[in-house]
Amino acid sequence: MTRLRFDGWIAGLGTDSGTRVVLGSWARSPFGPFSDVMLERADGERLLLAPTRRTADFVSGTYVFDTVRVVPVGVSVADGVWAVTAGPLRLRFTPGRRGLLGLLLCAVPGALARRPAWCALTDLPARSFLPGVRTRGSSGAGRREWYGARDLRPIRAASAVFEGTDLGAVAPVEPPVRFGFGSVPRQPALTRVTTTVAPGPA
Repeated sequence: MTRLRFDGWIAGLGTDSGTRVVLGSWARSPFGPFSDVMLERADGERLLLAPTRRTADFVSGTYVFDTVRVVPVGVSVADGVWAVTAGPLRLRFTPGRRGLLGLLLCAVPGALARRPAWCALTDLPARSFLPGVRTRGSSGAGRREWYGARDLRPIRAASAVFEGTDLGAVAPVEPPVRFGFGSVPRQPALTRVTTTVAPGPA
């Protein structure tokens, strides 16, 4: 496997029920445009919802899950509201205005965000300002990953239903999700990101 790049958005949020949700919506990827959803339930079950067997195999080979389901996954954005359907999940959320960090990240050129060296440089500041978040590390199958963020917006409101059950209002991502080496910010957020994945030990 050579280096693979994914350009898109990651949304991470918690709910009053204890279920935490991470959406990856990729406009450009080696598999074409696609979206996937990772959930961690209050009892600790980690679930992947992916649209094809190929994407499910890749994501589950990079991160850790207890259950993997191949289901239709759709994402739409209208009037600033994100609407997600993923098998048994229905999710809607509304991002708020960018803070200072979001404005600074918007100034990062795309070519720079794609460089692993830049992601390595931002790893310590990311850990300092966003506890639990890392921008480089190792994951499943000996793969290495780098995350280059280019925007950050808080998620102000959300509603989610899983298997017909209302998950409750938006809440912090607490405890942190346990899919891979990194996490998402504790405060619900939508991040524009370029993710680079490469083979080999860290």
